[in-house]
Amino acid sequence: MPIITENERIATIIKVGANMAMSLEQIISLEISEWKTSKCRQAMLKGEDYYRNKTDILTRNRTVIGESGYKEPINNLADNRLVNGFFRKLVDQKVGYLLSKPMSIQTNKKEYQKLLLSYFGKGNLRMFQSIGKEAIKKGIAWLHVYYNDAGQLSFMRIPSEQIIPLWRDAAHTDLQAVIRTYEVETYEGTRRVTVTKVEWWDTNGVKRYVLQAGGQYGLIPDVEAGDEGSHFKVVKPGKGDMTETGVNWEQVPFIAFKYNEEEQGLLDLIKSLIDDYDARKSENANNLEDLPNSIYKVKEFDGTKGDEFRKNIAVYRVVFVTGDGDVDTINLEIDTEAYKTHMEMNRKDIFEFGRGVDNESDKLGNSPSGIALKFLYADLDMDANIIETEFQASLEQLRWFIDVHITNTIGADYSEETVDFIFNRDILINETEAITSVKNSVGIISDETIVANHPWVTDVQDELDRIKKQQEENMGEPKPYPFTERGAGDDE
Repeated sequence: MPIITENERIATIIKVGANMAMSLEQIISLEISEWKTSKCRQAMLKGEDYYRNKTDILTRNRTVIGESGYKEPINNLADNRLVNGFFRKLVDQKVGYLLSKPMSIQTNKKEYQKLLLSYFGKGNLRMFQSIGKEAIKKGIAWLHVYYNDAGQLSFMRIPSEQIIPLWRDAAHTDLQAVIRTYEVETYEGTRRVTVTKVEWWDTNGVKRYVLQAGGQYGLIPDVEAGDEGSHFKVVKPGKGDMTETGVNWEQVPFIAFKYNEEEQGLLDLIKSLIDDYDARKSENANNLEDLPNSIYKVKEFDGTKGDEFRKNIAVYRVVFVTGDGDVDTINLEIDTEAYKTHMEMNRKDIFEFGRGVDNESDKLGNSPSGIALKFLYADLDMDANIIETEFQASLEQLRWFIDVHITNTIGADYSEETVDFIFNRDILINETEAITSVKNSVGIISDETIVANHPWVTDVQDELDRIKKQQEENMGEPKPYPFTERGAGDDE
């Protein structure tokens, strides 16, 4: 039986709907009902749980083989549930490595570069980090473009599990429409209730509903928020008054930021390894805790049931025997070396297949060279390359909205300009080697590139301006480059 992909399913629904005069409400209702129980959404929620250290070990009960031959929960033995935050560490490591510093933007027009920096600079650094974190946790993150109450172009991250995208193409690059479903708490009289809101976004505007029994296919128009509207409103002066005109973008104002082409979250790749690590560590803790209560071997001792016997031993530390009676213990033997080897291999696999850097790795050493650090960061760097490729495509889509906004507000058209978005990675380096390489590059490459690669520089343009100002103050005329050594004939 052939496998039907998600975009093929959506295309089929739309096609069938068109042939059968299927209403928009029918399509929305069908999509929501399937999305609520889909594996994709469940994986997103699980990724969020694991990031918050709510792993499956917390819901697991310790069991033993019962009289029926099946596993049964037990209450009289240790039941440790130890959570190890590998997933959070790997997600934060990738975000910190790729998105901890503001992006560099290169374009030929300075005024355009300044405008773009106002959207991609330090002001929105936290938002882009949040987008990166969401994409890694859930496979895909969504950015909503809108105008705030002050009329400023703004961006908002929408939780991925709230978004149902309808794509036109198999590659998921051309967005046809978006269904957003989310819950809000409100009051009905003195009672607090949870209401499910639904929004349909396309190039014709937005339709808003409330998911409620009794409406058409479970949907009723959201009169309170406005059942239908445009993407945004433009205020224009009229005859003695101001008029508002609804305007729609030519594209759906939602942008997908993907962790990878497959839109597969990081947890899918390492969940079984994390679960095994949690389970083995918890079992080892259980064995250590149960050791004082070893198995008791009783010889020719009658008159006391097994549970009473264990209680007497635990409470009074004494047992009375008669005749040839005797009591002995059978200790639980723990194979420490096998446990240690398994856990070390498991930890190594988590970082290898999670493409992260293990700070406890023996490859790190006391003073690693630049080559050793590059080797250590190879997997993380590879994953960052994939994320960067996906994010750069998304940033170009975001740039389209910014360009249209600039044209509408100041009349300048920069849509044909070439823009490079450069991610400044926060890699651990050997500073001595880096500074030596910088000094040896003087006269070979541009001053701007040299300054950009100096380990102490955080803002390239700001540093270049400082250098120029300092040279002018000290010598009247700027020297070719601050690292150029003074000749023997230079004035003191």
